[in-house]
Amino acid sequence: MNKIIYLDAAASALKPESVIKTEMDFLRNSYANAGRGICARAIAVDDKIANARKKVADFIGAKSPEQIVFTSGTTDGMNRITKIINDSVSGDSLKNKTIMVSDLDHHSARLPFEVLPDSIACKIILCPLDSKYNLTESDLPKADVFVITAMSNVLGVPQNVAGLVAAARKKNSDVITIVDAAQFIVHEKIDVQKWDCDFMCFSAHKIGADTGLGVMYIKNPERWILPDKFGGGMIARINGSAVNNDYSLQWEPAPDKFEAGTLPITQIVGLPAAIDYLEKNRPNLDLIKYLYDELSKNKKIKIITKRDATLLTFVVDGMHVLDFGALVGSAGVCLRVGNMCAGWIHKLLDIPGSIRISVGPWNTMDEMRQVVDLINSIVK
Repeated sequence: MNKIIYLDAAASALKPESVIKTEMDFLRNSYANAGRGICARAIAVDDKIANARKKVADFIGAKSPEQIVFTSGTTDGMNRITKIINDSVSGDSLKNKTIMVSDLDHHSARLPFEVLPDSIACKIILCPLDSKYNLTESDLPKADVFVITAMSNVLGVPQNVAGLVAAARKKNSDVITIVDAAQFIVHEKIDVQKWDCDFMCFSAHKIGADTGLGVMYIKNPERWILPDKFGGGMIARINGSAVNNDYSLQWEPAPDKFEAGTLPITQIVGLPAAIDYLEKNRPNLDLIKYLYDELSKNKKIKIITKRDATLLTFVVDGMHVLDFGALVGSAGVCLRVGNMCAGWIHKLLDIPGSIRISVGPWNTMDEMRQVVDLINSIVK
């Protein structure tokens, strides 16, 4: 092979030229901080941030841009949601609350609740999976908080988020629902109003935008009284007297209340271009079907995913996944090996790790033929 074949879109997407040009032009010609100045240049940057926020709101079907909070990624968002809920729920924070997670979860979706300090430790329960490892609405346990992985980064199958949220609310009308949409958002249109979830997160770099940027959707921002981070730009007023510290703080309304400090401005400016590109250039999943059909002919390859999944995950008899990754990597193919930061589903599958191929709009059928030939030359 004379070039790199990048088959790790599920980890991070390559950046379209439109995103690169937008960010380079901004850095060269228009850069200023956001929310910090009143000169024409600073106001223009504020407008770019506002336009990006509206773009995201429209992209995911939110009612208002004020429901969109910029974070540093899905991991940041999921951790922040845990703290926002803990500091704002009625009663004794999350202590003794029941949190429903699942074995589909990425570590960032589940660990923030799993490793809470003993002083606020909660009860962890599992959402049931059916025989095909999909989240099921039947016999759903009652929970105070429900974490939903909209699409596993190992199995690549969309889950019925709206149905799961509705089923959870039948058991507890006050349940707080949190959706990890990091993988889902690349492949299917999201409508957060239809989902009716309380929170949703995704990472910008998954859809071709820059790293260091994520989105946290909050259905009812003003329900959550205390912000989870503190700094500039999120205090509207200090009431009272500085004498003897006799004062109180008044927060800015959302989203400013949840965006303390300087935002990842350049990344935000490039985000609308990534959204435009993705909406016209979703990954071609016929490439995955071709790989499934061809690699399933090799008796030493055990494919874990379904033919119509959004990615291909497999293991090789008698070969460690790291060895496989090193061999294909030396031939110029970039893919993912390991537990994909999703240890629970691998434990359920009774394998220590797996090999994952994921495609983006840049991949071609000719590349898939080359990859099949390479894999078959390695796995004999």
